[in-house]
Amino acid sequence: MADQHAIPTNIHPSRFAQNPLQRFLMATELDTRLLGMIGALAIIWIGFNIFSGGLFLTPRNLWNLSVQTASVAVMVTGMVLVIVTRNIDLSVGSILGVVGMVMGVMQTDILPSQLGLGLGHPMIWVLSLAAGLVVGVGIGALQGTIIAYLRVPAFIVTLGGYLVWRGAAWWVTMGRTVAPMDPTFQLMGGGPAGSVGSLWSWIVAVIACAAILIGLYWGRRQRRRFNFPLRPIWAEIALAIIGCGLVIGAVLVANAYPWPVRIAARYAEANGIPVPESGLFISHGIAIPVLIALGVGVVMTFIATRTRFGRYVFAMGGNPEAAELAGINTRWVTVKIFMLMGALCAIAAAISSARLNAATNALGTLDELYVIAAAVIGGTSLAGGVGTIAGALLGALVMQSLQSGMVLMGLDSPLQSIVVGAVLVFAVWLDTLYRRNKH
Repeated sequence: MADQHAIPTNIHPSRFAQNPLQRFLMATELDTRLLGMIGALAIIWIGFNIFSGGLFLTPRNLWNLSVQTASVAVMVTGMVLVIVTRNIDLSVGSILGVVGMVMGVMQTDILPSQLGLGLGHPMIWVLSLAAGLVVGVGIGALQGTIIAYLRVPAFIVTLGGYLVWRGAAWWVTMGRTVAPMDPTFQLMGGGPAGSVGSLWSWIVAVIACAAILIGLYWGRRQRRRFNFPLRPIWAEIALAIIGCGLVIGAVLVANAYPWPVRIAARYAEANGIPVPESGLFISHGIAIPVLIALGVGVVMTFIATRTRFGRYVFAMGGNPEAAELAGINTRWVTVKIFMLMGALCAIAAAISSARLNAATNALGTLDELYVIAAAVIGGTSLAGGVGTIAGALLGALVMQSLQSGMVLMGLDSPLQSIVVGAVLVFAVWLDTLYRRNKH
């Protein structure tokens, strides 16, 4: 006899929640850990804004913060998959350094001098980026093969890589700084020219809002198709408003930061634009490295949640023995994860070197600390099997916010390192508590 009190499968559990906040969270299905991080980020921003005398929450600082976060944000999307499979990669900063040097040498020496491509040739930045990707993927394949097939622990392999690739970066140019970068390549680093401007920023906002609405509609359609519980209509509307509101707010901040006065004046003079007495206001808009980081985040989220490879990664992290018994080629999946990590390091190297307009020996120093910390703060469990790309991106923003805020307050570098280390330990402790309470 059927249970008369059973809940129909198509009724959402939020209808039975008593607390309004609990009902809202259950109806919208928002991740409470993600909300906790957003709350922590808000506290960090407000705190630094108070202690810096209102300098932190300005369009200029927030725009710079987004650009500074881009390279770590790109790498942390790959570190999530590495840590989910119970591995670690301590070499990402060194890979970034050596790949940055390779791309710098390609632009300043090999392509112009040895291959005869003139400075400013449209293929220089393409070939340089391609060379960097090949080197990054190659390094990742080498390290992944040693880890997967020779059974050397990832900690040891990547610790060795941390030393080897940092030395190789010095060896490429015998320690000299390589500069300047190709003008088109520099656009990947941000700046007035490396931003899309006000109009294109709004176009990006429209596309992003449309994607949010389509995603919500498609998700609801799929739930109905498979007879899963449907979110209440008001919850769908709330999610759409929150998502589109965040997008519009970010674009308003990006467009509120104008070009420097002299650069705007030179641009006006070169293009015959009259300059008003109050000065010429030209918006930066969204920076190109930020768009690259967001694009990587979207692609990596799709890979992690909508592909067979992504399912294999999380299955390996949850139970490696069961994954292997189920027929998953865990060794080859491990190699592919490290190859993907190497490619992401190459993209981050392009952003970092383009932003500095130079490839230096210090490029990527301590980035491995920030990337691992961002992943853990973002909810990726060191025990494996748990992690999200969105959480890791938010973790990268938290880490960069801490660093940027401490710089604004004039704190010394040793104290900054102490704070970052303490935050990392605290994040791992919280993860331990979360998993203990969950079980």
